[in-house]
Amino acid sequence: MVRQITDPEIIEALERYSEKYAFVLVPGFKNSGPEHWQSFWERDIDIFQRISQRRWDQRDIYLWIDAIGRTVAEEERPAILIGHSLGALASACVIADHEAGVAGAMFVAPAEPIRFEAEGRIPYDHLDAPTVLVASHNDTLISFPRAKFFAEGWGSDFVDLGEAGHINSEAGFGRWPYGLGILLDLVERIEENAPAAAELDA
Repeated sequence: MVRQITDPEIIEALERYSEKYAFVLVPGFKNSGPEHWQSFWERDIDIFQRISQRRWDQRDIYLWIDAIGRTVAEEERPAILIGHSLGALASACVIADHEAGVAGAMFVAPAEPIRFEAEGRIPYDHLDAPTVLVASHNDTLISFPRAKFFAEGWGSDFVDLGEAGHINSEAGFGRWPYGLGILLDLVERIEENAPAAAELDA
């Protein structure tokens, strides 16, 4: 455990929540490299796991959706998906498909669906799980208004990072401790929502 990357209280809170939730990283096209924030989180913080697949270099969102489904099915705990770029789009699809075992998701810099021929697969309606979407004004893979459009349609909380590129290692996002705080806020909202969801299922 590398606690110095962020506020120790945030790490400790996420560790406690990991007893109840599985934190699943969903990288984008070509996977997340070693200097990407998802890779730092996976290496430095024991609670994170990454989806597994063999064809990271294929622009097929169904490969991502299937990989998420396999990971979630193997977990006894409800999953919180942390998706970047294409991984964010696939995570939204999984929630829209009412995949059992997904408690919520953090969408970071979702890519424009047409870049992956996925515009017909992406949901445009409200998602039935708490989510947060993190966007940048100068993301090269999607415009800021378009990212905001998805956040509004999906019912996601919206975090504006200003001019932050594609929120990846090329844009200077290494360990990204602020992102862990965003994740913790999401988990706490999922917890607040849990009693209401349980009543609806009863």
